[in-house]
Amino acid sequence: MQNVPRRAVAAASTAALAVTGLVALSPAVQAAGPGLVVNEVYGGGGNSGAVYTHDFVELVNSTDAPVDLDGYAVSYYSSSGNLGNACPLSGTVEPGASYLIQQNPGSGGTTPLPDPDIECGASMSGSNGIVELSLDGEVVDLVGYGSATRFEGSGAAPGLSNTTSASRSDAVDTDDNAADFTRGEPTPTGSGGGTDPEPEPDPEPVDTTIAQIQGTGATSPLEGQPVNTSGVVTAAYPTGGFNGVYLQTAGSGGAAKAPGDASDGVFLYSSWAADNLEIGDCVEVEDGEVVEYNGLTEISGGFVTVVDGCEAVVPTVLSSLPATDAEKEVYEGMLVQPEGTYTITNNYQLNQYGQLGLAVGDEPLYQATDQVLPGPEAEAYQAANQEKYITLDDGSSWDYVRNSTAQDSPLPYLSAQEPHRTGSQVTFEQPVVLDYRFQWNYQPVGQVVGSDSPVDPISSENDREYAAPEVGGNIQIGAFNVLNYFSDLGQDEEDCDFFADRFGNPVATDFCEVRGAWSEQAFADQQAKLVTAINGTDAEVLALMEIENSAALSYVDHPRDKALADLVAALNAEAGEQRWAYAPSPTVTPPNEDVIRTAFIYDPDQVQLLGPSMIQLDDAFANARYPLAQKFKATGTGKPFVAVANHFKSKGSGEDDGTGQGNANPSRIAQAEALTAWSEEMFEDEAIFLMGDFNAYSREDPVRIIEDAGYTNLARADEPDSMTYQFSGRLGSLDHVFANEKAQRLVTGAGVWDINADESIAFQYSRRNYNVVDFHSDDQFASSDHDPVLVGLDTGNRGKGKN
Repeated sequence: MQNVPRRAVAAASTAALAVTGLVALSPAVQAAGPGLVVNEVYGGGGNSGAVYTHDFVELVNSTDAPVDLDGYAVSYYSSSGNLGNACPLSGTVEPGASYLIQQNPGSGGTTPLPDPDIECGASMSGSNGIVELSLDGEVVDLVGYGSATRFEGSGAAPGLSNTTSASRSDAVDTDDNAADFTRGEPTPTGSGGGTDPEPEPDPEPVDTTIAQIQGTGATSPLEGQPVNTSGVVTAAYPTGGFNGVYLQTAGSGGAAKAPGDASDGVFLYSSWAADNLEIGDCVEVEDGEVVEYNGLTEISGGFVTVVDGCEAVVPTVLSSLPATDAEKEVYEGMLVQPEGTYTITNNYQLNQYGQLGLAVGDEPLYQATDQVLPGPEAEAYQAANQEKYITLDDGSSWDYVRNSTAQDSPLPYLSAQEPHRTGSQVTFEQPVVLDYRFQWNYQPVGQVVGSDSPVDPISSENDREYAAPEVGGNIQIGAFNVLNYFSDLGQDEEDCDFFADRFGNPVATDFCEVRGAWSEQAFADQQAKLVTAINGTDAEVLALMEIENSAALSYVDHPRDKALADLVAALNAEAGEQRWAYAPSPTVTPPNEDVIRTAFIYDPDQVQLLGPSMIQLDDAFANARYPLAQKFKATGTGKPFVAVANHFKSKGSGEDDGTGQGNANPSRIAQAEALTAWSEEMFEDEAIFLMGDFNAYSREDPVRIIEDAGYTNLARADEPDSMTYQFSGRLGSLDHVFANEKAQRLVTGAGVWDINADESIAFQYSRRNYNVVDFHSDDQFASSDHDPVLVGLDTGNRGKGKN
């Protein structure tokens, strides 16, 4: 019989890191070894189910000399790093003694803390937070728990609950929160020595089955109860932070279950078990505590014995994804074999948490308002989407953006040969465990390390589009959001912060005037990918969005077209000829423009400008980018056309009108109305193409306003299943090219070049060297986060449009 110590699990948050993901760098702390350290943290005091009435922090002096607390302070921060409370300390901590800091109470609890050494005022989170011990303003110890963004070493201490604290094992300090701290019952100890003034005896464990532990509901009826049980190991996680194994009742599996049944699988949270047990082992567990951890039923700790005579477990075939929580709950912790096709619909979290979002069936999930009207139809569509969705996890809780150990390990699943694009179909070649860790997951039976791991349960296709779509015609036009192309760099802007790679090297800017690359190397990476992509479109006219407005930067004196000229020079250098020119800015430009703008580039051998470009100076665009119009004609004979480049107000800020179309929908409505009215007034009886990033999906109000004004959404008409953008596990088109009736007569075809939105952000320039695997290539894939839209024109013939 082996005693199984509890070890820390670094909890993985599911919040998407905005834009590029900052590498968390903890402040300098004292070297590992003896000292005054934070020994235990507890934030569930007074919460539902808690015994103790107050939160607390316990310090311990692990030296052989007294520690004078003059100058010491304890600070509490939220998991995201916001300061909640700072409390100066006083007194002396004797050698080997504890020092108890009482924090704020909750409204419940039955037992006060032992006499505290000091009372402070922090209201600590019961699950995720940061506790900092400082001396004269310098950090000497730091404990991040749960989803904390600051921590020591490879990861945070485990996430906690109303009934659990995180404490050191024998006050050992290796400067690694994940390794040093164990989740368990709170044991507050002050300088007086004792813990609970009236401790109650621990309850005796009960003999039970795994099904009885799971029960028939979302939580265990035995929560908090010590138990004895047995099972067969179906999955083991000695690395990656799970620190445990899955057990399933011997001989179970193979038969479908219905809501109201009890699952036969459960997670055993035990580092000893993770390190020493193998899949197929038959074990007995004595005196393990039943806990609910972020929605997952667990047995925590206990004594584990390997025995003989267990009947093997059989995976249960899932012919389709169980749709509801109740249908999934009956398989929680069990070994299952998904059958049929699944489609990748979310790969954003692959770069950070090693996760893929899957949709059951042969299609990804689409943005509701790209397919149906906003309102009740969209709400019903989204509810149906949710029933098709499941996360494929990687068997770890590692954060590959913040955890240095994870960054030095190959990112799971991903490679250029198997890029796991959204829209790509996958099949399950191996069984997985159905579990709940922050969301419902298919969990591999071990940690997936790299793209060729033996426990990788899926096979996928490489469906990258290496060539632009054939759209016909003698002239091709297009629209392309180039993801903040700035030839001015963050390193030259005073006090410009940055996002860093795993070695701390600056890569991309962080809320500066310059919105693109911070360093010369990062800019070279960004530009190389964009140049390959733009030259690969084979277009003669391209409208660009999110290119630097060089005249809008406050700290330099540049002409408006400087960055545009830099891009054209790079494009021509790569092409080896004068392939591109740019349409110069008009003489009159609006004051107080955004630092990003729209622009036109064109092939001067094939297309000529007819007159200067023109900006629509309308107040409707004051919070966005002003439309830029340019008239073109193929060289020689041919019918002229007008192109208007647009970049409407984004969905990220502004008024939410409650229609489910994102923030600032009223602004985009006003912009659509102003744009169509201006275009018809200025270019009456001309062939007009409205093109660009409208920040509106295909069935939203702004798009329908443009269509109602007599315009056709060309790519939508020709390729209704090709989308230009991925957000929150859903695909949709924000980028469009609209043609009025006269322009439609020139159109020979339209399509989306799917090179960006479907790709993992790990391939973007701004994530280079975030992982030990170098995913960067100077190819077109992940050159932006938007796909280019291309349209073919026959400017000498009518084409396929309506008469």
